[in-house]
Amino acid sequence: MSGLTDDRFLNGRVIARQPERGFRSGLDAVMLAAAVPARASSEVLELGAGAGVASLCLAARVGCSITGVEIDPALAVLANENAQANKMNVRFLEDDVFSLRPSLRVTYNHVFCNPPFHDESGKSSPDAGRTRATRDKKRLRDWLEAGLKRTADRGTFTAIVRADRLREVIGELPQHGVLVYPLWPHGVEPAKRVIVQARKGSRAQSLMLPGLVLHEEDGRYTPAAEAVLRDGKALDLG
Repeated sequence: MSGLTDDRFLNGRVIARQPERGFRSGLDAVMLAAAVPARASSEVLELGAGAGVASLCLAARVGCSITGVEIDPALAVLANENAQANKMNVRFLEDDVFSLRPSLRVTYNHVFCNPPFHDESGKSSPDAGRTRATRDKKRLRDWLEAGLKRTADRGTFTAIVRADRLREVIGELPQHGVLVYPLWPHGVEPAKRVIVQARKGSRAQSLMLPGLVLHEEDGRYTPAAEAVLRDGKALDLG
């Protein structure tokens, strides 16, 4: 794959090569990884792994065993190269989230994804890979169903989604045990992204959490955001 950049995450604890053009992982991937409550003994699955940034950030924090699924063969190869370069226990497989190979049709302690977040309104990107990564083709519900299906009882399914699609997402998740964690650009602005986490089989009350303010008034990251983005701190979803 030509046209790659070397990008640093978690203050250089993760260095990942990504396509210079097309869909690129950034803040969303790091925040998503920080929300997954995995332990070193956990078995974890990422759906739609891209170049592997989110899985690598989770592995850097926890050291758990992670399998990532990516439909783009070139990205799957690149993600494995990134895992090897970072010496992490993460493997990436070329596969379709909606028709996984039999060996992946098991349950995991934790499942997470950054599903395509745009509907069919607006213009598509001229880059086919970016379009595939960002346009849901009216299949957001299928992404959520696929994630929940692979989640073990008492395990968690975590996704980062566009805030204006939250009602749609909540409608597809269980009635109990769902946590919503907004990412506020500034303290006075509406959230553009939310992290949604469902604990499978839970009877606990679903909650809207205070969330995290990302930026100070001058545009700098808040100390709380810096702790996640640079220091690898986990997000506290309770």
